[in-house]
Amino acid sequence: MISSSTIALTGFIAWALLLLVLMEAVRSQLVLRRKVAANGFTPDNASLSPFMQRLARAHANCIEGLPIFGGLLLIAIATDRTSITDPLAYLLLGCRVFQSLVHLASVSSPAVMIRFAAFGAQMAIGVYWAFKLLASA
Repeated sequence: MISSSTIALTGFIAWALLLLVLMEAVRSQLVLRRKVAANGFTPDNASLSPFMQRLARAHANCIEGLPIFGGLLLIAIATDRTSITDPLAYLLLGCRVFQSLVHLASVSSPAVMIRFAAFGAQMAIGVYWAFKLLASA
């Protein structure tokens, strides 16, 4: 049976990949329609629409968090201690996806506060997992 931790780690990676595919699909369309040169993109999509800028940041946020949160999940999986991470694995993934969706929707002050709350929950889960994994070593 596959653990919740394994599913959450796969989901985290799949979510980052989905954001990347979406960004590259839009970029490809812009190139094919000759609205932007193939070499005319910046990593932050600064010259594109506000949505595309938010999409670039939402994807970057996923990539920035993956080594930390994904790493903790991977440690638990590799050391057969998913009993530590399984109970909160889906919550972590849900917070990650929710954070990205809020980011895509708006950068208003309330949205930023909601987004930070979702990130704060991920940080709290990560700190808890790190403590528990170290304590059980």
